[in-house]
Amino acid sequence: MDTLTWQWIILIAVNVILYWASPWSHKANDFFKGSSNDKQPNTFLLTSSLVITWLFAKSITNAADLGYQFGIVGGVAYAGYYISFMVAGIIIYFMRTKGGYKSIHQFLQHKYGQGAIILFTVLIGFRLLNEIWSNTMIVGSYFGEKGSTGYYSAILVFTALTLAYTLKGGMRTSIITDLIQIAMFAVLMIIILGLIIPRTEGGFTTIAQSGEWTMSQGLNLFFVALIQVLSYPFHDPILTDRGFISTPKTTLKSYVLATFIGGGCIILFSSVGTFAAMNGLNAPATLEVSKLLGIFMLLAMNTIMITSAAATIDSTFTSTSKLVHLDLLQERDLSITKARWTMVTIAVLGTLPVLFNPEILSATTISGTMVLGLAPVFVFWHIDAPKISYYLSVLAGILFGLLMVFYPVPERFLLTDGKYADLLVVNLVGTIVCFLLFLIPVFFVKKNAIKSS
Repeated sequence: MDTLTWQWIILIAVNVILYWASPWSHKANDFFKGSSNDKQPNTFLLTSSLVITWLFAKSITNAADLGYQFGIVGGVAYAGYYISFMVAGIIIYFMRTKGGYKSIHQFLQHKYGQGAIILFTVLIGFRLLNEIWSNTMIVGSYFGEKGSTGYYSAILVFTALTLAYTLKGGMRTSIITDLIQIAMFAVLMIIILGLIIPRTEGGFTTIAQSGEWTMSQGLNLFFVALIQVLSYPFHDPILTDRGFISTPKTTLKSYVLATFIGGGCIILFSSVGTFAAMNGLNAPATLEVSKLLGIFMLLAMNTIMITSAAATIDSTFTSTSKLVHLDLLQERDLSITKARWTMVTIAVLGTLPVLFNPEILSATTISGTMVLGLAPVFVFWHIDAPKISYYLSVLAGILFGLLMVFYPVPERFLLTDGKYADLLVVNLVGTIVCFLLFLIPVFFVKKNAIKSS
């Protein structure tokens, strides 16, 4: 059999295994909150789920590409985003234990009203759609050139098969299959590194010493990540949904562990790109390295992309159903049937952008800029802020994201040089502005309250 036939066999086989392993959920708590007969996920299950949902095809492809561009510095820069787990874990822990909140939407409803919910939903809706098309595009790239029949066929079949097993059990299915997917990911990553490192002169030491620790050679992106981690995790319902499905202590422990495990995996996987650069290969690194090292490497890489993409997309389907029926409509009698139709709808809507061939890394960095305004909302979740603080901050973040897209930063305003220098200055200034716009109304409200008393 030729390579392409083997790839199709793997794509179908992986999803058949996941379908077989997926439990049917007949209880609303199991389907929407990932419990098993009302028993909450433990630390092991929750940590595994968190890690694999962020080790998606898009992220490991980006890690390899950044390793290609900047060496190990690129991998460390991208791993900076995984501090999001720790930030979200700590804030959610106190929101639950001190504030008594049971979801992000309950918090926003209580503090800022229905309008805040609508605006927030628009932001996370974009994120959910992004997760589908950005991951399926990577899977499709292993089956043909962009726009080819093989490319589109793989995307459609993969999305349909992932949807099929997710429909069985919702969040419970997602949690269980995440455990299988992270085990497969770990084995495949060991295989891939085992093929690369022995072929690198000096071994992993050479890879670890690659790149330059300068702003222009990757540190721009690293500092962008450090800025965005204050806001980035809160526009990802896949991440935040898991913050409310187990006990607060279990949740916090899982989020801290996920920070180090996820970030470490990203740094290790960036060595694929570093290896590609050292051997004079072209981008994209994952595909070119696979071709260089033969069919076994190609199939291993193809499998890891399918596994990681499926983990994120099934979580996207479950998070969307929870968002619509539990958070927005606040249905008292939750209908699993309605939730399944919601999953089908988001699968279709999330696949449509594939037709326009959007840029994958840009989707991460630009969406991260557009939600800068969420940082003060969640960092200062405990203070009494007027509704105007929320709107000024969130809308300012969206404005900075749009400026990033339509109006390139003039060179005279850049603080550093090299790639991502514009992204860094926009995120730095944008974050400062968002915090000021959030806190200034708080100051005036308190000042007026003191005067009136």
